[in-house]
Amino acid sequence: MLTGIRWFLVLLVVMPFVSAAGDNAAASSPSPGLDASIQRGRVLYLAHCSICHQPTGRGSGDTYPPLYKSDYLRANPTIGIRAIVGGLSGEISVNGKTFNGQMPAVLLDDGQAADVLNFVLHTWDNGTLEVKASAVTAIRRTTDFPTYEKLVAAGQFRPLPTAPDGLAVSEFLRLPDFATRLAGDGKGSRLYVLGQHGTVWSLDLSKRKLTPIIVQSDLAGLQPSEISTLGLALDGEKRLWITVNQRVETQPLVTNEVSIYRTTQHDTNGNPTHPELWFKTGYPFGVGPYNHGVSELRFGADGMLYVSSGSRTDGGETGNAPNLGRMGETDITSSMWRLDPHAERPQIEVIARGIRNAYSFNWDGNGNLFTVSNGPDAHAAEEMDFVTLPKPGEAPEHHGFPYQFADAPASQKWYPHTPVASDGQHFVLPVLNEGPDGIVDGKPMSTFSPHSSPAGLVWTGVRWPEPYRNAFLVGRFGNLIPAVHGQDAGFDVLCLHLDRRSDGRWVAKTKSFLSRLGRPIDLHLTADGRLFVLEYTRPTDFKSQAGWLPGRILEVRPVDKTAAGQ
Repeated sequence: MLTGIRWFLVLLVVMPFVSAAGDNAAASSPSPGLDASIQRGRVLYLAHCSICHQPTGRGSGDTYPPLYKSDYLRANPTIGIRAIVGGLSGEISVNGKTFNGQMPAVLLDDGQAADVLNFVLHTWDNGTLEVKASAVTAIRRTTDFPTYEKLVAAGQFRPLPTAPDGLAVSEFLRLPDFATRLAGDGKGSRLYVLGQHGTVWSLDLSKRKLTPIIVQSDLAGLQPSEISTLGLALDGEKRLWITVNQRVETQPLVTNEVSIYRTTQHDTNGNPTHPELWFKTGYPFGVGPYNHGVSELRFGADGMLYVSSGSRTDGGETGNAPNLGRMGETDITSSMWRLDPHAERPQIEVIARGIRNAYSFNWDGNGNLFTVSNGPDAHAAEEMDFVTLPKPGEAPEHHGFPYQFADAPASQKWYPHTPVASDGQHFVLPVLNEGPDGIVDGKPMSTFSPHSSPAGLVWTGVRWPEPYRNAFLVGRFGNLIPAVHGQDAGFDVLCLHLDRRSDGRWVAKTKSFLSRLGRPIDLHLTADGRLFVLEYTRPTDFKSQAGWLPGRILEVRPVDKTAAGQ
């Protein structure tokens, strides 16, 4: 999820390489245009490659190989170019470590691919050869996408999903960049759209006009190459709040610097502008690709600010990189926070522990707080958790991570490194999904099929038509690794009706609401009853391994306006 969309959050992208001189890929000496190519490649790398391979090029754990001083880059030049234009799968060895994953072809034309390769080669000590666009063209002809045009065709927007009964679905707006969140002004007239690297757009719903109001450089003190923005909220004073994660190369341990920005002014159109730093903390940067960081933030009915802080590990591993910290989780990761938005020096109050990566959370009509969280690379179910706020002086409840996943017994060892819980430790079980949808083989589970990556979460309330009112809608981003039984998981929106049993356990009756979506990452329900679905990208499955381009916003509205209270 993203989250770190697994990140939650994320592009399967280029593993750039340089091809051999025999393929006409390299000049014997650098051309006058090499410096310009490297600069163009840097911009493209940050946009298309950095989430997986990291801004530093050092890769992510066992999933995404390093590009920094890569022996594979130097030894496999032709295969490398083939990876970017045709995709790559199967086992490879990079710097003495084995990787066995999948990477789709990347939507870059021949010149852009050459630019990215030149950036990677000449920035991270991967040789001195210069990649030419002509070499990319030649190798592309031998792949499943023999021309760039055919690759582009694979990245077209997919057909709209079938509308549920009583509702209509339409394409509302195509986005210029990858976006992670939607926030609204409460009147149904304007949305705010958060980009993954700090841009915020104002979307006039009547004109369907998208206008940037905040850009990366407005977030003072942050380096553009190391910023991830995953949370956006609008308060009662029409101020935007933005969560930011930044990798900072501190010593002796690299830090994930967590910041919350708050806007301080409004422009002539009433849009919030001029974000200023409101809160900052940090902890050792995560092991491998699992630094989920802070993501969702929302205001509760109590006026307090609630924040999700994701895990820094996959399943509690300590890692072996001496500069990343070998402590597994920290006191403020894999948890939920509460902060006083009026405080000059806000302090973190941890209200729940053991929640791996709650990309979203929300309240039902009775004020009950629920989170949706994606699980580990092990085939454990993804969770929906009910959070009970601790009473003064009480410790927050623990929801299991990294000791227990879903409702499997705590004795189950998901990994050799799974830590052992202390004697008598009690874990709150997730919501039990009784189906019929969102589960595997029709068997009840807690809570969703593995690797489906639940993301955006909204409560419909009483105004929506039956059978969708007083229910949660949850968008599932979709699997980023092969899912259970070889079937794709997610790429949909589910509708959950919750009930609480006499023993206190929450259960859900779940039905499919929308399916075959382009990785829905957030949902927003306006005051006038319209649901907006934010698609992160365009492919509607994992199996096709199609390239990634920015997604769109879909609108779902009741056909009978009176049913929505309009």
